[in-house]
Amino acid sequence: MKSSKLKKLCAVVLAATLATSLFIGCGDKTTSNGSSSGSNQNLVFNLGEDPETMDPTLNNSSGAGTMILNAFEGLMVLDENDKPKEAAAESYEISEDGLVYTFKLRQDGKWSDGEPVVADNFKYSWLRALDKATAAEYAYQLYYIKNAEKYYNGEATADELGINVIDDYTLEVTLEAPTTYFPQLLAFPTYAPLREDIVSADPEGWATKPETYVTNGAFKLVQWDMKDQLVFEKNENYWNKDSIKLDKLTFKLVTDDTTAYSELQAGNFDVVNSVPTNEIEPGQEAGLVHVSPKLGTYYFGINVGKQDDMAEDVKTALSNKLVRQAINLAIDRQEIIDNVGKAEQVAAYSFVPEGIYNPDGTEFADKEYYDPSDMDGNIEKAKELLKEAGYENGEGLPTIELMYNSEGAHKDICQIVQENLAKIGINIELANQEWAVFLNTRQQGGYEIARQGWIGDYSDPMTFLDLFVTGGGNNDSGYSNPEYDALIAAAKVETDPDKRKEQLREAEDILMDDMPILPIYYYTTVMGWNENVKGIQVSVLGTVYLQGAYKE
Repeated sequence: MKSSKLKKLCAVVLAATLATSLFIGCGDKTTSNGSSSGSNQNLVFNLGEDPETMDPTLNNSSGAGTMILNAFEGLMVLDENDKPKEAAAESYEISEDGLVYTFKLRQDGKWSDGEPVVADNFKYSWLRALDKATAAEYAYQLYYIKNAEKYYNGEATADELGINVIDDYTLEVTLEAPTTYFPQLLAFPTYAPLREDIVSADPEGWATKPETYVTNGAFKLVQWDMKDQLVFEKNENYWNKDSIKLDKLTFKLVTDDTTAYSELQAGNFDVVNSVPTNEIEPGQEAGLVHVSPKLGTYYFGINVGKQDDMAEDVKTALSNKLVRQAINLAIDRQEIIDNVGKAEQVAAYSFVPEGIYNPDGTEFADKEYYDPSDMDGNIEKAKELLKEAGYENGEGLPTIELMYNSEGAHKDICQIVQENLAKIGINIELANQEWAVFLNTRQQGGYEIARQGWIGDYSDPMTFLDLFVTGGGNNDSGYSNPEYDALIAAAKVETDPDKRKEQLREAEDILMDDMPILPIYYYTTVMGWNENVKGIQVSVLGTVYLQGAYKE
């Protein structure tokens, strides 16, 4: 998922396995009914970004995703080990060929207004996501369902989709091919159920008002003060309400990390979603700062296919693969880590990060496409590439704009990149926008090079590599390569794990040669919370689950 999600630039070495989450305070000082022994169960969590949308179908940010997944509940949810377990579904069965999933919904599942959660709620939501007019960037995540992509492209009818409502509490889903990580996908926001009567009555505004933001998860929205806070309360109609310890959950939207961290230290915030880099080490020593593994890559995207508004000289330069390769080599990733991250981040040598494992237990990210530590050699090679491209010592190259969102420490990173590229004769001009505007700018192609990042939506290389298929909803670079597309398509239906691995490897080979992206580092989650806060579950996929959280 897109970051702000990547919102903090702090990482530690991904030494832990992908299947490990940070789960704090499990079972500490609770009563027999699972509630906290304290009475002040109002948790104040600074998220740090004003959500562009709270619609599960349209959301593409992990920050808003955290709020959504604490309010909505899919058929499955990720447990403390990032493994899928039943949620809105009470149980499920898989056919012997791995193609047909039959889900039994909980008959005590209810929406926040008391209406029952039924199979039609899921079918409606998924059909809405697959309606091209909805413009859901994550529609492709449903293409695993039989005929879903054809339906999206107008080549199949709803009756031909592999979504069959047997009865109110039985949903049958048929896939295009066996997909071992399909249960993980069902925990993703795009797969959340929605109420047709609610959404259809106000398609544009239903997700902006507490009175129509009807949810089926642990918390319900009661107040939204734009650019200030979103206030949730415990959903008393939630099927598992007795396990929810918090009475109120307030998400604050303070974008300045230093200000937010000061509020944490003062006790006005209980949790902050990011931490100023200079506070990481002392915060860890004080027990305020917590670092956990995160499956993601911080990178810059180069606009190679959405260039309609780009100056011709810039378009010519950025369309040259050799120029893009030179830019990539000239960036000193360790300098960024040492001066901005300051948390033992891992310099990226590929796009797929460490922490994803092959069937034999080995790392998928076992191929170094370049050596981030050999900056002398990289600079020399970068100069040679520029010369080969017709821009010796950068002569003839136009000034290139590097854009970032103003929240967090992205400016500091971009300034280092600016200085790095000056060494090979490339002049970089910096530009910034606030998060919601920046997201739209990227999507529309109104940039030259832009700060980007991706957190895995599930534990497989595909969650990174299928970003860049032609026309992909999250392919902000506008990258297109038919050979790449064919390999990704083949890997999605390949049942032989070794052959599939090779197809994905070949795809990454193409991506890292064409270089529409500049991977910077693999990172983790750095958050802060006070010692009286317990039960926070931080997923390696970027979501913070608060269903088990409480205050002592």
